[in-house]
Amino acid sequence: MSSPRHTTPGAHRSPGPQPAGPHTAAPDATRIRPDGVHPDVVHPDVVRPDGVRPDGVHPVDESRPLGRILLFGIQHVLVMAATPISAIFLMSATLRLDPHLTVNLLSAAFVLSGVGSLIQSLGPWKFGPRLPFVMLPGGAPLVLFLAIAEQHGLRTATGAVILTALFSFAALPLFSRLLAFFPTLVIGTMIVIVGVNLVKVGALLVTGRPGEPGFADPAHLGLGMATIGFTVVFYLVSTGIVRQLAVMLGLVAGTALAAVLGAVDLGRAAGGGLFNAPQPLPFGSPQFDLVAALPLMLYSLAAMAEATGQTVVNAEAVGREIDRRTAVPKTIRGDALTSLAGGFLGLPLMVTSGENIGIVRVTGVRSRFVTAAAGGVLIVIGFLAPVTRAISVIPSAVIGGTAMVVFAVITVLGMQMLGRSDLDQHTNTLVCAVALALGLLPILIPGVYAGFPPNLRILLESGVAVGASVAALLHFLFHHIRPGVVARFATARTESDR
Repeated sequence: MSSPRHTTPGAHRSPGPQPAGPHTAAPDATRIRPDGVHPDVVHPDVVRPDGVRPDGVHPVDESRPLGRILLFGIQHVLVMAATPISAIFLMSATLRLDPHLTVNLLSAAFVLSGVGSLIQSLGPWKFGPRLPFVMLPGGAPLVLFLAIAEQHGLRTATGAVILTALFSFAALPLFSRLLAFFPTLVIGTMIVIVGVNLVKVGALLVTGRPGEPGFADPAHLGLGMATIGFTVVFYLVSTGIVRQLAVMLGLVAGTALAAVLGAVDLGRAAGGGLFNAPQPLPFGSPQFDLVAALPLMLYSLAAMAEATGQTVVNAEAVGREIDRRTAVPKTIRGDALTSLAGGFLGLPLMVTSGENIGIVRVTGVRSRFVTAAAGGVLIVIGFLAPVTRAISVIPSAVIGGTAMVVFAVITVLGMQMLGRSDLDQHTNTLVCAVALALGLLPILIPGVYAGFPPNLRILLESGVAVGASVAALLHFLFHHIRPGVVARFATARTESDR
């Protein structure tokens, strides 16, 4: 066959596709579509409806200019920065830690959040699903860590984190076999509960806790609502990259308004050194007590279920098809590895966060390199003391207003998944309704299980764990057990009729 560059003049050639190159004849103008694209020429900038370009690059794997990646990464950091700050400040206040130790733990929290985000986003070897994830100190694991520390001491609490991380690795093969019992109906129900719980967390940053001084202060409520309003305005009037940064711009505008109103304490950003470095084993060598670690180890099973939901909804948000049997274990391994390192730095369990999923959905930026950049920024913040102190001055009401919007998007994602779960079937409706009722109960009515034994109360008060467990159990009963039982009764009755 002759080469395209050496075709005999006048020869008749097949009308098949021709490779585009510097020596290739121009495409036939009569075959160009109205959008200007020739069907025989690969255009890397033209994408399919699912976002995948003809060259096979999915938006999740798309690399962007470094400046934009950093901007989007900083947006993720600003939205989630309140979580490690509030977690460490809660640890410090509850356990009466000295200021130097508090600064050390805050540095460690930022560094480990960054390392975990890099692992989950880049996915080295069998760790991380290569999805746009960030990692944070967990809320429920923090409460368990504090309970163990108060009862058995900080060294035992540190040992419990290390034991739990190792237990996660050991239990993962068994858990992977149970993923078949977490269909879209179960995952969607769990994501709705996660979203509602996170919206409540964001709202409490605005209102404060009931019964505490300053609860529902109109000034704080106004600041939170103004931040939400700024975010909506930026999203409404802007386009392109500015619109994609609407969450961060709303946060900055809310902080600026707070500064004008005198609600920003700049004194916390002054003084201190230039660098921080996490100190290994800040509480001394860990002590290992299986009995003391048992509540945290039991919770890790619920955390695996939550990681399953986070992985699925993240993939849904970015439009990537995944194999749950391989992607979910990678997420859990990333959590366990980061938590293992965190245990040696005095931190509670680190968990994959759902906070950034809302940002991904709102901005439309799906590249995992953005969250990898956020991980790098978090590591830098962990070592730069002035940056850490500057972030810490953002008023909680501003962060809460931003968080409420982002977290509500997660709830909507769960509702979308439920919409694909054939809720027209009364069985599925009942499964979803019962799981939501029991899962939302401890979220809507805190302390409802206060009269139960401590270890049982820890599990029951995790609305996500309860909702996921109930949904999985009922789905198994209705869709696996009941059909078999009905078939046996039908067979027995048929035989008796003979």
